[in-house]
Amino acid sequence: MRIDKFLKVSRIIKRRSVANEACDSGLVTVNGKTVKAGYAVKVGDILELRLGQKNIRVEITELRENAGKADASAMYRELG
Repeated sequence: MRIDKFLKVSRIIKRRSVANEACDSGLVTVNGKTVKAGYAVKVGDILELRLGQKNIRVEITELRENAGKADASAMYRELG
């Protein structure tokens, strides 16, 4: 699954266009490497995002094409 789609489906970022811009601006890293929006993520990858003053670090635990609001947070686990 593409990183921009994962960010949207998991509701870490609300819109895919915003996720795409964040990736292309160098604000998203996977396993320590800056990635573009088309990067394919897999279960076990560690994502780090810089959104404004907020830093988010999560581990991907599940990939789904669609997820309801209640299921979206099960797709990742927040790390310290």
